[in-house]
Amino acid sequence: MPFVGVLPERESLFRPQPRRAVAVSDAAAWRLNPVHRRVYDKLALALAEGLLAAPCGVSPMVLGLAPETPVFVKPIINLAGMALEAGVSRADAVPVRPGSFWCERLEGEQTSSDLLLESGRIRWQAHTRAGQWRDQGRPCVWEVGVAIPAIEPVLAQLVDRHLADYTGLCNIELIGGRPVEIHLRGSNGFFDLYGPGFVPAWVTLVDGAPFVPPPPVPGGMVISVFGRRPLSGEESEALAALGVSVSEDRHTPDRVAILRATDRAIGRAALALLERRRG
Repeated sequence: MPFVGVLPERESLFRPQPRRAVAVSDAAAWRLNPVHRRVYDKLALALAEGLLAAPCGVSPMVLGLAPETPVFVKPIINLAGMALEAGVSRADAVPVRPGSFWCERLEGEQTSSDLLLESGRIRWQAHTRAGQWRDQGRPCVWEVGVAIPAIEPVLAQLVDRHLADYTGLCNIELIGGRPVEIHLRGSNGFFDLYGPGFVPAWVTLVDGAPFVPPPPVPGGMVISVFGRRPLSGEESEALAALGVSVSEDRHTPDRVAILRATDRAIGRAALALLERRRG
């Protein structure tokens, strides 16, 4: 059975194929993992992890927040892009939006970690850190393959509580060391920078063969170019000359391109070029 949910332009990355169906998208992951799909309920996850949260319609002030306190509002379950329709609101202005909830706003470093689990045991992990450059609250820059040992005990606890018997790839996003989302798939946009041993090791794991963890992630940088104006030919040529891979994004309405650099110094040079575009 093939990987399920792979975009056509990304198919070459997913080799070899596993013997059983393995999800790459959230929609496929929800369908193929009925025992563990509860992690996609972000309100339940927030409450289980001790965060102050409630469905839209329950006033934050009733739970003790001051009217001016910022809270984060987002869909309880969203398999078509987990950050869609998410944003910050004052506690006294939370929209009464069916199917959404509010949660205390988390502060601190934002991280995204992909983990290969074998019956709930972490066998391999790769951490990615969000940069400070943002567009409408979304990180534009991700540093891939960074060492963040401080969050690894937190990830282990989350796995133990929510994915104790899960085998396969998962992703856990944290802000300030507190959980934001859990996905039953990986951060597909980062796989290009994980090295050639990653997908074969993942396939070995899900197929039940003897598992050897892939090498540590070589590292790099992924940059999202948001806006309506596509990259000019001159900009694309300048980025290519730096050694940056440029991919058009045909699926996110306001993201015109995704840039990938296998070296962070090259990524920083690309950011300097894009600063002129922003200006």
